[in-house]
Amino acid sequence: MKKDKLSIKIIRRVVFISIILIAMLTIGVVAGKSNLNTITIVCSDDSELSLVTSETNVGKILEDNYIILQDDEKVTPSSDSNIDFTKKIVISKVTDEPIVVAEEVSDVSKEEILGNYVTVTEKIITEQEEIPYETVTKDISTTGTETTDKVIQEGQNGLKETKYKVKYQNDVEIEKSLISEQIIKEPVDKIIQISTKIASRASAPRSTATIAANAQNGEAKVVTMNVSAYTASTCGKAAGSAGYGITSSGKPASSWYTIAAGSAYPIGTVVYIPYFANQPNGGWFVVEDRGGAISNNRIDVYMDTYAECINFGRRNLECYIY
Repeated sequence: MKKDKLSIKIIRRVVFISIILIAMLTIGVVAGKSNLNTITIVCSDDSELSLVTSETNVGKILEDNYIILQDDEKVTPSSDSNIDFTKKIVISKVTDEPIVVAEEVSDVSKEEILGNYVTVTEKIITEQEEIPYETVTKDISTTGTETTDKVIQEGQNGLKETKYKVKYQNDVEIEKSLISEQIIKEPVDKIIQISTKIASRASAPRSTATIAANAQNGEAKVVTMNVSAYTASTCGKAAGSAGYGITSSGKPASSWYTIAAGSAYPIGTVVYIPYFANQPNGGWFVVEDRGGAISNNRIDVYMDTYAECINFGRRNLECYIY
């Protein structure tokens, strides 16, 4: 019984001592880990090395990692110092730049100090500038003909607003940086139209001269149309029969005056065809007739004889619709 009690006491002591040793070892390991630091070493060639160490002395850290300073190199902090809060060791080249030692200044008056005081202020400046308009030229003239220019849209400058942050030193601008740009008004292009010069009214018959004078007061739509020719004998009616040579408008067809067009062009629509500018009508016609084969992209010019129609044939011509 006594031997058993003694054995239990010995076992308890061994267990107790083991627990204490384990606790102390754990505390030592944790303490050791807590003292580890991650250090960055920046070399003189700008390369960087990161390492983990419990050492704090700069010289010892370099020695432990086999880093040897060259004659023209220096280390910051110095070798006999400990690492600072940045945990960075910088190795740099030694330069020949002289060290400037501040001279001791004494007896400086308050007025002199205030006189050397530099005032720096910042302001937000808004500037507006015009955006110049551009000039666009539209050439709708016929090749080889005399042309004329006409402004069909006047140009207008746009407006841009720009904000800057400006720094002043003693009221002198020292820095200006862009904050934002905004287009307040877009510019409007100036448009110039180059068109075929209309033939002289004096060379046209009285009726077409009047038509030309009235038409030129308005705007024309320029289209390319398929132009053919017809005469009274090709309209399916015999000479002398009722309606022979009479147009859809009820008026007799007249050469160098009458044309047949599709329903998109009302009776009385004025059409100028530069191709016929040298003819007696100066190229001016009036829509007076319709036709079964006439569509909105075709017109038929009335001529006196069938031979004239055959000789003209069919052509794609530029037409000014008024």
